[in-house]
Amino acid sequence: MTLGDCFTYIGNNPSWVLFYFIAIPFLAFLAWIFGKEEGTNPPWNFLYAGLVYLVAIPGIFAITLNIYLFLFERQPILETNLYSQVLPIGSMVLTFYMIRKNVCFEDIPGFGKLSGLIMILTALIAFMWFLEKTFIVAFTSFPIHYLFIGFVFLLVVVRFGWSRIFG
Repeated sequence: MTLGDCFTYIGNNPSWVLFYFIAIPFLAFLAWIFGKEEGTNPPWNFLYAGLVYLVAIPGIFAITLNIYLFLFERQPILETNLYSQVLPIGSMVLTFYMIRKNVCFEDIPGFGKLSGLIMILTALIAFMWFLEKTFIVAFTSFPIHYLFIGFVFLLVVVRFGWSRIFG
């Protein structure tokens, strides 16, 4: 099964995906109601950490997929798959909003590692886009010192993101 086959299957059988991405914000809403003023204490902070990871990883993947499809594949916006490209992002935003109403993100265990992951993905996508856009120009008329400065900058950004994840 390829990734395209998986997205086609999700589009044809959306019940589990809908349940998953509706249940997580609903659980965050219930935690907000029942755990008011206790979001920084266990077990609420671990529940919030679980909800953040359950919704952030598919959401980050969907954002990365959208950037790839729109920048590299030139996919028209009218061909966007709502279940695999829009629903995870909407669920992530709604869940983060619900969690943020009760607890500060710095108090959630492991939340800093997600920001590092986002930094690494952003730097790598920017680097891939830069390479794609300047491939021919880089070898013919683009000054090499600009390429070197850009590479060092992206390396520093990736290193900073990597240290946020594993440091």
